[in-house]
Order: sequence, then structure tokens, then C-alpha cells
Amino acid sequence: MKSLKQYEFWFITGSQHLYGTEVLEQVEVNSKIIVEGIAGDEAIPATLVFKKLVTTPSEIKRIMEEANFDQKCAGVITWCHTFSPSKMWISGLNQLKKPWLHLHTQFNRTIPTQEIDMDFMNLNQAAHGDREHGFIGSRLRMNRKVIVGYWEDQDVREKMGNWMRSAVGVSVSRSLNVVRFGDNMRQVAVTEGDKVEAEIKLGWSVNTHAVGDLVAQMEQISENDIDKLVAEYKERYDFNTDSIEQIRHQAHIQIAMTQLLERENAGAFTTTFEDLHGLNQLPGLACQDLMAKGYGFGGEGDWKVSAMTHIMKVMATGINKGTSFMEDYTYDLTQGNEFVLGAHMLEICPTVAADKPRIEVHPLGIGGKTDPARIVFDGKEGSGIVVSLVDMGGRLRLIVNDIECVKPFDMPNLPVASVMWKALPNLKVSAEAWILSGAAHHSVLSYDLTATHMRDWAEMMEIEFVHINKETTIENLKRDLFLADIAWKLK
Repeated sequence: MKSLKQYEFWFITGSQHLYGTEVLEQVEVNSKIIVEGIAGDEAIPATLVFKKLVTTPSEIKRIMEEANFDQKCAGVITWCHTFSPSKMWISGLNQLKKPWLHLHTQFNRTIPTQEIDMDFMNLNQAAHGDREHGFIGSRLRMNRKVIVGYWEDQDVREKMGNWMRSAVGVSVSRSLNVVRFGDNMRQVAVTEGDKVEAEIKLGWSVNTHAVGDLVAQMEQISENDIDKLVAEYKERYDFNTDSIEQIRHQAHIQIAMTQLLERENAGAFTTTFEDLHGLNQLPGLACQDLMAKGYGFGGEGDWKVSAMTHIMKVMATGINKGTSFMEDYTYDLTQGNEFVLGAHMLEICPTVAADKPRIEVHPLGIGGKTDPARIVFDGKEGSGIVVSLVDMGGRLRLIVNDIECVKPFDMPNLPVASVMWKALPNLKVSAEAWILSGAAHHSVLSYDLTATHMRDWAEMMEIEFVHINKETTIENLKRDLFLADIAWKLK
């Protein structure tokens, strides 16, 4: 996956001509020092660029229009070093279509008590300049992130870096193509949804491609190409099977899938065991290895979870703890020590493995095809989230549950990858809240991202957000869902 440094965030400083040329020159110098200092921090995953000091309505409008049409620009960060009258910003902010962060800081950390004079006061007015700036954002009812604190402090930089990841997720979303090999699993409700509304709201272009097209593409693959991919498998995974032909068939499928996805400029895809026309196996290893390379995947035609898997993988670039398509499969209901076992028929991403994954071949028992090769492993321990996006009819809802992943039980006969976790605040409250929220049985599990990343993303995309965490009670959740239902119907 590419580095997030390919994405730019434009730092725009607000002021006005009232203070004279000398002050404005110092404002620009100070702004560049701040940007240079923040940009070099490890917490900043993307490229931070000082773009402009703006002092007139026309300058502000022009820079916001440029941000909209620059494909490298993933968001803008504004700061008012001095007082910047907010009426100047109306036209420009009304034009802005990219994510917006309002940084409330000042160049100096402390008040120079012995030297402070009127010149210092005229130059350093962020304390009230940013409050004026904040008013216009609220008056325009614009979604934006507000970060308050001194620009050299690590918590400020970490919050900015996290927001950048969410903003990159918005950029990825708005140009995402999803390939569906076949339709979704018949009679399943939650994997359905309004694909037209998803493209209008989220930018996703979701289209079906016949499995026959994949089979036709497989006919173009050479044995040499298959040999090369199998050699890659041997470098990354242990082979725990003698069924090499089954592994080669998965490689054959994967190469053809990759070529089709590249041709469609797609970042995500789905398959379904109910449509395998012309294939000898349900794609398992093929899907898992593609996920490890950054593609999003959804089982049984679940295009929403497929898209979210890709978006979250891009947002998590460089963290490398692991993000995967997931499904709540079964529970251990030992009283007071309940666990969720997450797995799928085949397709869990090896980035969440605790140890080196192994390739095995086992019967599937569903789909009516030959035994598929798959990657098998136990998931790693650590804090994480599971995320579900659902279509509520008229609006989209993103549900996030905080979890604590643990070492899975010893299950020697389980022939698939699995992750085990404690759901917060506990399984009973978590599962009831998940069900009341309408969240799906498919989700994205991530050790890389937090609920804050996903809340920021949801707010930028202007969709509903529900967070199930250690503080959640069913009484409060029901109230919040009821109020949200009213509020979203009024929008």
C-alpha cells in the first residue's frame, strides 16, 4: 500500500490588512515555522504544506476552490494568528468540499510578562481571532474538527495526525470502486442496501461483474505467473499441506482477480459461495492475500463491509497492527468471562495473525466445490474495534464497538483463521447494543484504528455514528438512538 505522504493537507492562516505589512510578514514567518515543526513529527502521517496567508474574501474563496479541485489535497487546516473577520470566510467556506480542521493555538507558549506591549498584542491574537473564526463555522453549520492546544505539544500533533487519517479515508471513499463477483447471499437483509445512495453520499461506485468474466480472465493466466505467486506465498506463509494444486488454483484465481480489479481501478471486492460458476473452489487464500495487500473484501456479496475494509486499511497505513474483514461466529458464554470468536468460512486477513500464518487445505462443507486452500492462524492480542456500516433506509449508520482481543482457546480442529475478543463493556451489553443499533454480523476488525478515527470519518461523511464502549448502558443507548432517529429525519 502507498504511503500516506502522497496526500497533502493545506495549512491556511487567517489575518487582515488592518495590522500593516510588517505584522503580516511576521504572521507568515511564524506560520511556516509552525508547519515545519509539525510536519516533521512522526505522529503526522501525511504531507503538511503551508499554503497561504489569507487576508481578503477573494483570497479565501480562491484557495478553497483550489483545494476542492486538487486531487492531492485531502483537507485544509485553518488558524487565525490575528483577528480575521469571519464574514471574509463565508464565501470560501461555503465553497469548501474537503475536510476542515480548525487549529486553535498560538505561536508563543507563554506570555512574555516583561516584554509584552501593544505590538505583541496586535501580532498574537489567536485567543480571540480563532473564536471569531469558530463562530462562522458554527453559523454555517459546517462539520469540522477543532483541536485546541500548543502546536509543539505531542497530544496536539497526535490528534492532528489521527484526523488526517480519517480525512484520507474520506478522500479514498469519494473515489472508491467496488467489484462484486456475483450478487449477495440470497435472502440476507443486512448485506443489501441502496447502492445509488451510497454513491451519492459516500462516493462508492458498486457494480456487479459476472463470475464468468473472472473465469474468462483466468484463461489468460500463464503457468509462469502462477509459479511466481506461489513462490511469494512460500515467503510469507508456512505450507501445512501437500495439496499444491489446490494452492495453485487459488493463485490462479487471485491473479485473475487482481487483473480485473486493476482494470476497474477498484479497491474492494466481494464474492459469494452461491455463485461459483466455472470456479473449482470458493476463493479463500486468494481473498486473504489480496486483503493483506490492501484490498477490501466482503463475504457473501457484502459490499458495504468490503468498502469499509479498504478505507480503514488505507487510513491505517504505516501502523501495521492489522485490519481485517470479520464476522461474529460463535460465543463462549462462561458466566462472567464471556468471549466472541470471530472467524469466517475462509477469508480473514493475515495482517491480524499473532504468528506466521500457514496455508492449509480442508473441506468447506458449503458451496459444493472442491476443498479450498486457505490461510489459518490465531489472531493477536490487543485493543481494537469492530466496525459495521448499515443502511437504515434514508440514512447510513456507522456502529463501532471497542474490544479487547485475547489469545484464542486451543482449537486444534478449527480449520480457519480466528480472532477472540472480549466486547466492551461486556458481552451482554455489547451484543444487545449491537443488535438494537442494527449492526451487521459482518464487520471490520482493526487493531490500528480507534473509535475517534471512525467518529471523525463519519462526521466528515455526514452519517450517523454509534459508539459502544466501556461506559455504554442500554438505557442511554436506547435514548440516544431514539433522539438520533428524530434528528436525522429532520435533516
